[in-house]
Amino acid sequence: MQFNRRYFLGSLPLLASTAVVPNTQSRFFDFVLVHGTWHGGWVWRSVAEKLQKLGHRVWTPTCTGCGERIHLTGPQVGLNTHIEDISNVIKFEDLSEIILVGHSFAGVTITGVADQLGERVKRIVFFDAIVPRPGRLAGVPKDPFSGRFPNWWYERSKKFVEGYQMVMWDDYPIEMLVPPDEASAVALLRNRITTHPAKQWTDELELKNGGWDGLSPVFIHCVGQNYRRTSEEMIGPARTGRQWQFIEADCPRDGMLTHPDLIASLFDDLAKNKRTIKKNV
Repeated sequence: MQFNRRYFLGSLPLLASTAVVPNTQSRFFDFVLVHGTWHGGWVWRSVAEKLQKLGHRVWTPTCTGCGERIHLTGPQVGLNTHIEDISNVIKFEDLSEIILVGHSFAGVTITGVADQLGERVKRIVFFDAIVPRPGRLAGVPKDPFSGRFPNWWYERSKKFVEGYQMVMWDDYPIEMLVPPDEASAVALLRNRITTHPAKQWTDELELKNGGWDGLSPVFIHCVGQNYRRTSEEMIGPARTGRQWQFIEADCPRDGMLTHPDLIASLFDDLAKNKRTIKKNV
């Protein structure tokens, strides 16, 4: 069964704390929130704090070569590195029944994590994220006949720092993430955005256990995004797939910064399997 929802909320200011709150009651859940390209765990801070106030426990790991771990980048850092980063958090923290969320190109990462640790995942959530499937198992797939990447990728790679670090500002304006009038979010992004390891986009995912299949997958489409809204190619089977829940959220691509109350409430509803919608949460 498929459910279509639309959430609305006005813009709210950023919060600061990310302290973990003990999970003492069964109605509370463990969330692992995975950032997308050019970001780090910092991007989830406000949403994490709001989920914690609701009683949930939240992990917001930063992947190798990103955010505060930018010093660990290198030409060898790629998709499998990021899958291992997140899988190790889950294993070393001994998490189970988790709500696993991935933003943007982290949709590929969380699918790889779910393929390895599916028994620990209660629900997988693609937050305006690419949905991998046969024929699209990489952020930037190769042509199946020529074995080459698209021409635009080779052109873009000429600008990579040291040949492997992608720079957001070389290819996209701030509108790719938030509207330019969201002053606090814009300031934070301009201060925190880092380069991103290109191999995370080009490495092909190897699935042995179905990835997101059977894990109550959810797609959250940020329909408040006016500049280059996430394409149907990235959404893939999520809009009409039988096992998918498809949600429209009235926020930009980085809605976790501009609408943290909305996103936290949405995640809380998904964890608790709520089927009704409260508008203007």
